[in-house]
Parts: sequence; C-alpha cells; structure tokens
Amino acid sequence: MPKMKSKKALTKRVKVSGTGKIMRHHAYTSHNAHSKTTKQKKQLSQAAVMDKTDVKREKELIQK
Repeated sequence: MPKMKSKKALTKRVKVSGTGKIMRHHAYTSHNAHSKTTKQKKQLSQAAVMDKTDVKREKELIQK
C-alpha cells in the first residue's frame, strides 16, 4: 500500500514548530484595516498555536 499524501492546501497554511506544535495565521487581516486599531493589527499579524481540539485531525492531514 502506498504512503498517504499530505494535504498540500493545509501544508501551505500551517507550520510545525520545533516542539511539534502547529502554528496558524489569524483571520480578519486581509482588508478593512483602517477600521482596526494598531494593537489589533499587530496581534493579528503574529502566528498563533492551533487549538488542541483540532491538532489530532490536522496532524493526520499533514503527515508525509
């Protein structure tokens, strides 16, 4: 049986950290930036750790 392919759409959107955590980007950053505060834009631009309820499913999709 061949190896499972990783889901390329997901691998382009997330990054696995050195400790194995899955890092994701925040939503609501692409437009209407003038209505957001500077603090809000700065916090949304930083990567976040994926919620633990989603990690098991996502790790199966990105395994190579």
